Amino acid sequence: MTDTLASATLRSRIEWIDTDAAGIYHNSTVTRLVESTEAALTRERGLEGYFPVAPRVRFEADFEAPLFFGQEVTTTVSVAELGTSSMTFTFEVWGEEFEGAPRVRAAKGRYVTVHLDRSGPGRPQSAPWPADWVERLRS
Repeated sequence: MTDTLASATLRSRIEWIDTDAAGIYHNSTVTRLVESTEAALTRERGLEGYFPVAPRVRFEADFEAPLFFGQEVTTTVSVAELGTSSMTFTFEVWGEEFEGAPRVRAAKGRYVTVHLDRSGPGRPQSAPWPADWVERLRS
């Protein structure tokens, strides 16, 4: 039997701060959308204190289509792999129908986080994910 791992979807809108003067989104907006969706996922699963102990160690994105000021977007983040002390996520960012143009995937990618133990002196070290978090991330 294969475990189903957690995922979350968040609907939002491209705001002026996300764009250049022409109203086209900055590539960095994808990171903001993904992190907002990851935050929703961790809230939904009750992973309190997740972000301070789960830094990104790898982030890659393929940018496929522009997004525009005012356009609604749907971002999905899914846990693809849950290791002992690392976790790999995949994501997709979709631009919803806008000004007569059809819905389009704007970006896709993956990233890796590592769990850190910050309880001791000195530099934090990677450590296994808390058992209750692992349980909550498995549906």
